[in-house]
Amino acid sequence: MFRLLKALPLALALAALTFFAASCGSSSTKYRVVDTIPDSPVGLDFDVNTAVVFSDISFGSVNPSTGYQKVSSGSQSIEVVQTGQTTPVINTTSLSFGGSNEYTLVLTGRYGSTIAPSAPQAVLFTDNNTLATTGDVEFRIIHASPSTTSVDVYLVPPGTDITPSQVTPQISGVAFQAASPSYISLAPATYAAIVTYAGTKQILLSQDYTLTAGQIRTLVLVDTAGGGPPPQWLELSDLN
Repeated sequence: MFRLLKALPLALALAALTFFAASCGSSSTKYRVVDTIPDSPVGLDFDVNTAVVFSDISFGSVNPSTGYQKVSSGSQSIEVVQTGQTTPVINTTSLSFGGSNEYTLVLTGRYGSTIAPSAPQAVLFTDNNTLATTGDVEFRIIHASPSTTSVDVYLVPPGTDITPSQVTPQISGVAFQAASPSYISLAPATYAAIVTYAGTKQILLSQDYTLTAGQIRTLVLVDTAGGGPPPQWLELSDLN
């Protein structure tokens, strides 16, 4: 009996610690919303469990503008409607948020389309914002340009001629509404981020970025406002 009573406070302490850890995990689940629907005629409201979280968001915007929004881990019901109206642009969708993770939620597709995959939808990507121990830069690509087929991406010094066969893309065959398989590590420097049609050397977009040690970046390939090519980069600052 004495041993049982002596062990009981320890058991209660462990249970409390477990509950605290679970609560912290839930509260540290975060996301951000990126609007890449190029032809939406008005602002959009983003709802979670019928409550408006972001209002009147626009094409090319990141919400919140810096950092992330907290959300309870588990299954959450989201919906996107035109601001000031009730007509859904993206119908009620259930998304699963894992504890202690950070996510990028991309609103993608064409407002005027009803046919998959170009119909508007919300696509959830898991972020990896762990600081690189080597001082490198971490880099990822998300393809959200409905006017563009699968692409290759070259990350090379500015002015590099990519036409020789020995120059190969760092990221290959990224389809619409998909991301590069993982973040890639680069030494801090200035790079040209060049997009070509997958399997070709036909350049669709080239833009220079200067990256410093410890940065984590996501480049989202989007259409121009109003819809259609040429595509452009939307840069997200994941960390630093």
